[in-house]
Amino acid sequence: MRLKTSLLKEPKHILFSQLVSCVGWTTADELYSCGEDHQILKWNLLTNEASLVVRLPEDIYPTDLHWFPKTVGGKKQTQADIFVLGSTDGKFHLVSKMGRIEKSVDAHKGAVLAGRWNYDGTALITAGEDGQIKIWSKSGMLRSTLASQGSPVYSVAWSPDSDRILYTSGRQLIIKPLQPSAKVIQWKAHDGLVLKVDWNSVNDLILSGGEDCKYKVWDSFGRLLHSSVSHDYPVTSLSWAPDGEVFAAGSFNTLRLCDKIGWSYALEKPNTGSVFSLAWSADGTQLAGACGNGHVIFAHVVEQHWEWKNFVITLTKRRTMEVRNVLNDAVDILEFRDRVIKASLAFDHLVVATSLQCYVYKNWNTPLIFDLKEGTVSLILQAEKHFLLVDGSGLYTFSYEGRLISSPKFPGMRADILNAQSVSLSNDTLAVRDKSDEKVILFFDVLTGKALGDGKPFTHKMEVVEIALDQCGPSTERKVALIDKNRDLYLTSVRHLGREPKVCKIGSMVHSMAWNNSANILCGIQDSQFTVWYHPSVVFTDKELLPKTLHIKDSSEFSRAPHILSYVGAKVTLRQGDGSLVYCSVPPFAAILHEYSTSARWEDALRLCRFAKDQSLWACLAGMAMANRELTTAEVAYAAIGELPRVQYINFIREQPSKESSLAHMLMFTGQVQEAESTLLQAGLIYQAIQVNIDLFNWERALELAVKHKTHVDTVLAYRERFLQKSGRKETNKRFLQYSEGVEVDWEKIQSKIEMELSEEREKAAGVSVRSSVASRR
Repeated sequence: MRLKTSLLKEPKHILFSQLVSCVGWTTADELYSCGEDHQILKWNLLTNEASLVVRLPEDIYPTDLHWFPKTVGGKKQTQADIFVLGSTDGKFHLVSKMGRIEKSVDAHKGAVLAGRWNYDGTALITAGEDGQIKIWSKSGMLRSTLASQGSPVYSVAWSPDSDRILYTSGRQLIIKPLQPSAKVIQWKAHDGLVLKVDWNSVNDLILSGGEDCKYKVWDSFGRLLHSSVSHDYPVTSLSWAPDGEVFAAGSFNTLRLCDKIGWSYALEKPNTGSVFSLAWSADGTQLAGACGNGHVIFAHVVEQHWEWKNFVITLTKRRTMEVRNVLNDAVDILEFRDRVIKASLAFDHLVVATSLQCYVYKNWNTPLIFDLKEGTVSLILQAEKHFLLVDGSGLYTFSYEGRLISSPKFPGMRADILNAQSVSLSNDTLAVRDKSDEKVILFFDVLTGKALGDGKPFTHKMEVVEIALDQCGPSTERKVALIDKNRDLYLTSVRHLGREPKVCKIGSMVHSMAWNNSANILCGIQDSQFTVWYHPSVVFTDKELLPKTLHIKDSSEFSRAPHILSYVGAKVTLRQGDGSLVYCSVPPFAAILHEYSTSARWEDALRLCRFAKDQSLWACLAGMAMANRELTTAEVAYAAIGELPRVQYINFIREQPSKESSLAHMLMFTGQVQEAESTLLQAGLIYQAIQVNIDLFNWERALELAVKHKTHVDTVLAYRERFLQKSGRKETNKRFLQYSEGVEVDWEKIQSKIEMELSEEREKAAGVSVRSSVASRR
């Protein structure tokens, strides 16, 4: 990825080549610029012409320009055609698109150095040379003075929720909440004055640049994520792209395009003087810079790459893509009518969103084309059967034939700040992490767009950082993996039919994760290792098997902080901390085993495990067989990994007198005690239900069932007595003392009663099987 820059031959801000101080986009093809020559110019990128909008009064020297937000949550704003202009005389001016000054407000002593609208345009913040930060209403009435300090505030930014303000104070950065009692975060950011800051609403990361010639990336708690090398000159301007994936940094005769983690994609050395202000167009494809030598520099992003299996696609020009098949080096060129804004390549389909249309390619000759609603696409996610488009107004799922399937909605939805970490798509489910409460994950049915289950969202105990839905298997078994703020990895079911969802922790210190495209295998970067969970769902069947189903590689072969981009087939693609791509292969056997398990080819699965001679595969097979109640295979697999107590328990399940008892004990095996008990009670097997609770030492429940059904009270008391004798204790439970007075315990009677119960159960089971065989003959 790089920037393609363009400068006109002569500067348009012509008076003595005066510096241009600020720029701002009105649409994707129209830009306004102001400079020290008192002119406001309008640049049309379609015709490459600049025209004078207005000549400002001689006493106004502009310092900063920011347009009122065009849309909020997809709705157009009424007041959208004005901008705020800060000037050196201590005033800010509200200026219309035609250049008329609607209002001028005395704001600061000394220059107004920065003016910024919040995301919905309900408030304006200004920062001045006098060290004060003031908040104004959108009509220009003073609401409050947020801060006052002894040094000038050079730059200011709103937090994503517009509830905190980030500003500069000499070498320090300060985050101040709007609530008076809330805690202020302050830290030393640079070794020289901090000149520029920006805060992105999608990824919640902070940028700062200063006179120490460095730019730095911080999280919203002030923790340093990246510090650049020292440049030759101070970093005078910084700006996040709207989607938060890249940012631009400007310095003297220097323009740099960087990834959100900080490493640099491209460095341009245009003849600009210092770049004082940078602005991205709303679709994130173009960048404009205000230059010290009177120029306005324009740049657009080209040479983005997408990969899937044997195809590599490159955006060569704004409207052209090159498709290369690496197997035979065949090249196809794709031309578009408008400029490309977003693209995604996965599941053998290429989806390209331009400014007005969406193109879906299955083969490279005949794309399917449909028109898009107004609004710039900010994210494309793909699943095997359909894809999701996210723009400022909402989420839309389409089939690969271009048919709109659904458009899920939820209260407080802000589609403009969703990214690939907070949304996940599978063939039947859409998961979205709620921005207003980051502990909440909302699940939607893709086909209807309605919330799943009883409409109650899933709430985790901590804030969730990243979510991912598995891609295979039936919708009833859909799982979501989530990483929370503590970097713990959890797995839970999406559909849990009225029960409380079971959430199991399967890893800790996980920084990045991805599901495989063709099997439910999960990979992740854990602290200092690369881990593959061959069968994560085993945690719901037999928790103790989970550590045995892992494939672990030491991640020292990767450099600092690798991030997983994709896991396709047996290949994992990782992006290292320095921006380089590395590939890691995973043995293919687990994926084949998943395939055998889904198609119930247990003999083939056993053969594969014997061939591979890998303990982790045997552990996976044991979990899969138990989940499918395939006891013979499970017994062989457990024996292969030396789990003898489980082999014995499987034999015990087989010896059960009826199907209901076997089923109940299988449920017990997977830890579902409530379900096991209710299965037995529904089948009328009261003694078995009591015995299950005795085996688990649930004495209170065993006695409760015995009393309720007026049977086997003596059995419970006898087992309780034996248990207390073994542990050398006396009875203290009042209920047991009360019943032991009136009930005589006779082991012979109890044993014969148990024998009778079991033989009755056998006869009943045999009768059922005889009746079913007779019916089948008829």
